[in-house]
Amino acid sequence: MAGAAKNVILVHGGFVDGSGWEGVYKILRKDGFAVSIVQNPTISLADDVAVTKRVIAGQAGPVILVGHSYGGAVITEAGTDPKVIGLVYITAFAPDQGESVSSLIKDPPPGAPVPPILPPQDGFLLLDKAKFPASFAGDVEADKAAFMADSQVPWGLEALGGAITKPAWKSKPSWYLVVTEDKMIPVAAQRLMSKRAGSKVVEVGGSHAIYVSQPKAVAELIKKAAAEA
Repeated sequence: MAGAAKNVILVHGGFVDGSGWEGVYKILRKDGFAVSIVQNPTISLADDVAVTKRVIAGQAGPVILVGHSYGGAVITEAGTDPKVIGLVYITAFAPDQGESVSSLIKDPPPGAPVPPILPPQDGFLLLDKAKFPASFAGDVEADKAAFMADSQVPWGLEALGGAITKPAWKSKPSWYLVVTEDKMIPVAAQRLMSKRAGSKVVEVGGSHAIYVSQPKAVAELIKKAAAEA
């Protein structure tokens, strides 16, 4: 741990809350890190960035900022904070200036998996509960995947449409966990975004909910970032 950043902030994505990070949290805590979990309302990107920046402000010392899925957009915008010394993307969106999650997903490549997103209700999205386990949590234990489907957090269209003003990955080092069996973000898109950001990449097999199903793989990349940042 000598010379490593000790503060880690975990940022969840759409349709879920911060509780899915529990496995990663426990590993990092055991290894001596101070870990904070952001509970983003996922109503708008601006709100989520503000919530994340409040957590960053509460840290004593440098921060490794970790985002899963839509959380990658949040850390891309919030990560310009001077306390942040490294960004870790866990099968996450890493938008460039002017891009949003909406713009990144609007033209999926032929043959790419199509997430079972239901039509918006009052400006919010949910996934089809019956199809949620297979698309989001294919390698998560069945009971837990069903619970995740039934406890979904509505994802605001304003969050998806929020555009990045200044991408933190242009000025901060980044690491990226590419998840090869992800049915929510195509692996080709993950590889493209991680290459564009100049991230150090590790690839693993698993579902979009890799942070739930394989917390050790996720924690290992975060520890690597903390040691190298």
